[in-house]
Amino acid sequence: MKTLLSLTLTTAFILSASFVALANDAAKTVSPDDALSKLQEGNRRFSTSRKSEGKPTATRRTETAQSQHPFAIIVGCADSRTSPELVFDQNIGDLFVIRTAGNLVDDYALGSIEYAVEHLGSRLVVVLGHERCGAVKAASQTATAPGHINALVRDIQPAIQAAKEKGGDSLDVAIDANARLVADKIRKESNLGELAKSVRVISAVYDLDTGVVSFAK
Repeated sequence: MKTLLSLTLTTAFILSASFVALANDAAKTVSPDDALSKLQEGNRRFSTSRKSEGKPTATRRTETAQSQHPFAIIVGCADSRTSPELVFDQNIGDLFVIRTAGNLVDDYALGSIEYAVEHLGSRLVVVLGHERCGAVKAASQTATAPGHINALVRDIQPAIQAAKEKGGDSLDVAIDANARLVADKIRKESNLGELAKSVRVISAVYDLDTGVVSFAK
């Protein structure tokens, strides 16, 4: 009898703890609008202040050692001048970052986005292009390239074509078009199931000179 009672209490405790954990996870989900506001505020600090406020601390490292709940997913360029954690003045565990030259996405990147949405609670995806992007510039000069760079210039060609049709500064227009097209690809090809309706995907462009990120309307 005592053994049965002990087993019952143990089971109840485990279930209770599980529900609490689930509730805590749910509470950490940040809405797309709130996540965007946090990014905008962080970028404002970055572009107007002399010193970043989002530097990692021992306390924050300890807090995130066992779990993570990034409030936004950033698909950015691998360019060394465009680190999202710095550009948005965020700390360890705040952003789930995927970076490739030209801020492109493939199956690995899409899988990473799906993981962050389903398991980490992220509800905002930002495709972050940037001024004077070398990958987009290369694609504007040639449709082919040696080695695996060929895949980059090939997949950026739709943005180059869109820029030619739109006119204006062709490189700036192509950079913006590329970010928008990648965002469209994420919307169409990511498998988010029922969570898709709660996820927002937008594009943005980072100005290397001013430090300001302009989000697509």
